[in-house]
Amino acid sequence: MTTLYDEVGGEPTFRLLVDLFYEQVEDDPVLRPLYEDQDLGPGGAARDRLSLFLMQYWGGPSTYSAQRGHPRLRMRHASWRIGARERDAWLSHMLTAVAALEVGDEARALLADYLQGAAHSLVNAPD
Repeated sequence: MTTLYDEVGGEPTFRLLVDLFYEQVEDDPVLRPLYEDQDLGPGGAARDRLSLFLMQYWGGPSTYSAQRGHPRLRMRHASWRIGARERDAWLSHMLTAVAALEVGDEARALLADYLQGAAHSLVNAPD
């Protein structure tokens, strides 16, 4: 069975997606403060965690769970205030990154749909 992970080119594509996303986050006045003093540069822990999570979700290796356990996205994000402003900033950067990938339209739509749902599910401070 071919997974979306395989279809889009595997690890390099997901690493690129996350790199494109974090390049935008590094200068974002809404999102950057959520990362406090974390290094968001290439090779940083935040990039690695998100890459591993997305790779696993889309059918790649289960390295994320082996290293960090169950994803538990809501629990892992509970310590940050995530309202519509944060959700929309995150989603804007992530969808811009998805649009920059050289993948098929169906894969792009699947990624975008998942990311939109994930972003909405993490809101913990309704306006």
